[in-house]
Amino acid sequence: MKVLQILFLCTGNSCRSQMAEGWAHELLSENIKAHSAGIVSHGINPSAVTVMKEVGVDISSQVSETIEDLGDIQFDWVVTLCDHAHEVCPVFPEATRIIHVGFSDPPRLAKVVAEAGGSHDEQLDCYRQVRDEIKVFVQEMAKSF
Repeated sequence: MKVLQILFLCTGNSCRSQMAEGWAHELLSENIKAHSAGIVSHGINPSAVTVMKEVGVDISSQVSETIEDLGDIQFDWVVTLCDHAHEVCPVFPEATRIIHVGFSDPPRLAKVVAEAGGSHDEQLDCYRQVRDEIKVFVQEMAKSF
């Protein structure tokens, strides 16, 4: 079976796309070569690293990159994970399957919780929720290969 090249694309490649790449490596490593990138690079969000580590997936060595950083990889799939990335998604060859699944932005959710007086653990719950939603998506996506 051909190994598929998959790109998870988000605005800053700091959280959602990093989690998706981590889940893909963990769950689908035999079938795919996963990458993540952003429209810009914001660095990896430490809370995303923390909540992924809680479930045994280490994304701490992943790098926050832009699409340009990835060079000339011919992607079979491009998955946009936020509305902004979907709206400004670059043009890919016609053979590339582009799908959009918008997940909530954990840092934005956590900020609302913090402003309401929520604890650090309650803020991390925002990341955990999105982490778990992304895991289900990656598992379901694998059924399409």
